[in-house]
Amino acid sequence: AQRRLYSDQPEETYEQFTNRYVKFFENVDDQFELQRGLNNCFAYDLVPDVAICEAALRAARRIDDFSTAVRVFEALKIKVDKRSQYEDYLQALKPVKDELGLLTSEELGFK
Repeated sequence: AQRRLYSDQPEETYEQFTNRYVKFFENVDDQFELQRGLNNCFAYDLVPDVAICEAALRAARRIDDFSTAVRVFEALKIKVDKRSQYEDYLQALKPVKDELGLLTSEELGFK
């Protein structure tokens, strides 16, 4: 059987995906680009690596967009399969969260 190839590009690995989005968020300089990048990143059928989340959180604080930083945590909570996975992400991101003075929606008194 013949196989159709709709793209001449090789499939991106998880490591390449992570590197691409870390680099993207390191270069974000406005809210529109930050939110566009987050929408694109979270649209994939995977949970973004901690490195991507850290780069996105740093970008949010760099452009002084606290609410989008909080939404990164909300998006993670929705994207993971189990509550324990979300807790693992919170633990891994705790140093950057504390460094940047960020809070989750739960810490702000919401759901």
